Amino acid sequence: MDASVILPGEGEGYVRCLEAFSLRDVGSQRWFRQHEYVVKLNMQAIISASSAHDEYVKELLVTHRKIPTLVHELILVEVWKQKVFPVLCQLQDFNPKSTFPLYMVIHYEATVINLLETILFHKDSCEAAEDSVLDLVDYCHRKLTLLASRTSRDGPTTSDQPSPAGTPGDPSTMQELQTQNAALEFEISLKALSVLRYITDHTDSISVINRLLCIHNMPCVLVQLIDCCPWSRYTAGKVEKYMNGTWQKIPPEDHLKMSKLDGQVWLSLYNLLLKEDCQRKYDFNNFNKNTILKLRGFLTEVLIDQLPNLLSFQRFLAHLSVTDPAPPKRDLILEQIPEMWDHIVRENAGKWKAIAKYQVKETFNPSEKDLRQQAHRLAQTYSLDVLESLLPEKPKCGCCGGEGTKRCSRCQGEWYCNRECQVKNWSKHKTACKLMAEASEEIQKNFNSQP
Repeated sequence: MDASVILPGEGEGYVRCLEAFSLRDVGSQRWFRQHEYVVKLNMQAIISASSAHDEYVKELLVTHRKIPTLVHELILVEVWKQKVFPVLCQLQDFNPKSTFPLYMVIHYEATVINLLETILFHKDSCEAAEDSVLDLVDYCHRKLTLLASRTSRDGPTTSDQPSPAGTPGDPSTMQELQTQNAALEFEISLKALSVLRYITDHTDSISVINRLLCIHNMPCVLVQLIDCCPWSRYTAGKVEKYMNGTWQKIPPEDHLKMSKLDGQVWLSLYNLLLKEDCQRKYDFNNFNKNTILKLRGFLTEVLIDQLPNLLSFQRFLAHLSVTDPAPPKRDLILEQIPEMWDHIVRENAGKWKAIAKYQVKETFNPSEKDLRQQAHRLAQTYSLDVLESLLPEKPKCGCCGGEGTKRCSRCQGEWYCNRECQVKNWSKHKTACKLMAEASEEIQKNFNSQP
């Protein structure tokens, strides 16, 4: 099941070509070319990390100092989605033949944050991000506060099929596009939570710590996330948790089992409140102290058994409840501040409608030929073998339900564990196989016959 998207030599070429774009250039041919590079780098990074192979994509991004470029592109698309996309949706004369190019721009944010989540697991990646870590901290704060506020107001999301960060969908109308955008925001926010945890793991920068604790009060944001738990919900009386990109029903015996997302929040809190440097910086005033002490109700024996580090966290909370920590010293320090969001917004202030109209004319009304070429390139990028290697679960045999290792050579849509199961299941699969194979051949024939 191992698959490779790009070889190390190709990866180096892609990484070297990464550049920071202007807001006006989002969706241009050059931008889409870089989009393809980042998609391939993302998929290869996931494959290498999940199979414990040489993570050369991470090494290349660190060596060529391109992680700040990825952070810039992440924030650029975030600004585009907030400032330009709403204007596009309101333009009455904008009726694109296909909204697919627009969706690819929207989906790009999920691709970049997914790549950053994969590589920032390593300390050298966090160090190579340099000053852009501050911009990334602000980005994570925006995403997590929005996630917490929406969940507190509306309850956990009910979207069952947000597109995973590696696979695009194909909305056909602007309304569907806005729905897909909302679904992706939930997935992106959860990725931002993992990125935040890795930053708290690795950073010792005074500027980053000050931003996390004093500017954004991130511990209180994380307490709110534990309280509202956006990745858990009740549906028809049954508990569901968001895991591996889908909502999954949890059997009663696993209700108290900690999910990966629960663990990310607790580890982030552990890092922010128990590290000595952080404790000296954080202001344990009455509001912050009372908010943090709410965590005592969640620290059960079952939870501590699953994450033993929380035992020292429990002791810290017990000590905090009977003491009044001294306020932090207000030392005079020179600190760095994030620049990317402010620079992009300041550079384009008052030009949002002009940018939207320019992109309608030059970017998001491609010809049939351009759409076919784009679809062909994406089909090569998202091959079946590569996509299946990214799935958290192995394919199952269509006959016995065991692990599938061989695929039907005609339709490519059914898996079997051996030849015997394929022969046994042929009478059931025959009709569907014929229909899928004929449909695939017809699509390919139509594609090849067009000029």
